[in-house]
Amino acid sequence: MRIWLITWLLLGSGLLSRAADSPQLLNGIVAIVNDTVITENEAREYIEPVIDFLKERHRNNSGAFQEEAMKAYRDGLNQLIERQLMLDDFKKAGFNLPERFIEDFVQERIREQYGDRSRLIKTLEERGRSYAEFRQEIRDQFIVEQMQNFHISSAIIVSPADIEKYYREHIKDYRLPDQIKLSMIVLNKQEGADNSGIEALATEILKKIRGGADFAEMANIYSEGSQRTEGGDWGWIETKVLREELAKAASLLKAEEVGEVINTPDAAYIMRVDKIRIAYVRPLHEVRAEIEKTLKAEERKRLQDQYVSRLRKKAFIRFF
Repeated sequence: MRIWLITWLLLGSGLLSRAADSPQLLNGIVAIVNDTVITENEAREYIEPVIDFLKERHRNNSGAFQEEAMKAYRDGLNQLIERQLMLDDFKKAGFNLPERFIEDFVQERIREQYGDRSRLIKTLEERGRSYAEFRQEIRDQFIVEQMQNFHISSAIIVSPADIEKYYREHIKDYRLPDQIKLSMIVLNKQEGADNSGIEALATEILKKIRGGADFAEMANIYSEGSQRTEGGDWGWIETKVLREELAKAASLLKAEEVGEVINTPDAAYIMRVDKIRIAYVRPLHEVRAEIEKTLKAEERKRLQDQYVSRLRKKAFIRFF
């Protein structure tokens, strides 16, 4: 492993002081792709957002941080190499992009990522980068996207027969168990206190509902459950996700029926089963779009791997 990477990972995991940073992180070479050099600074800048995320995720586990950071480095370096291979392929193919297309793409990225040019310039200054470097990076991104569209996206074909075949082979994934559409009002109790008032309030609310009051309105007014703002609506659920007392009560209710008050040590519940759905297999027309999306993603990865593999075989790649 290179010295700069070891130093960086130790810094990220808190096992090395910042004082040791500067003498180690030199801008050497990590790889050469054909005639292009990939430097340590380029690699570090490319994977830094991922490293920052991992640093936060594993703040108390330096071993896990270093293991995942090493994988992030390898993945990031491979992505940089693949990007350069596609840029070289663009040149070899003799393609040419009008500068106005590039400029439109650059301006779109500025708006998306920074809002305006002045904020971009300020950010670049803080990072010690120039606008020319930023523009070149965005230009490269645009070219890579066009090469991917040309060799990959345009070649993706998912036929109705492919979708039907996938559906048959994965039918178990589309089986849904018995479910109920549940609404509930929750009145929390105080531990160790006299909660007779809470139970009396629950009884009064139930009386109002059975007298014609709207369940959702009562939930909005009285419920202390997390679904209060949705009128107590829990959506479609399996009864097994409920605590035992609630699951038992729910299983006894018919569609559109409101049950009795359910008192537990920590709360009083009023439950309504809005609808009941018996276990069934989701039909093809309902999941067709999901399957198509899955198959397109799989085919995109296959074509991407195939394209990059072809480029690698014809390229000169050396690691340092």
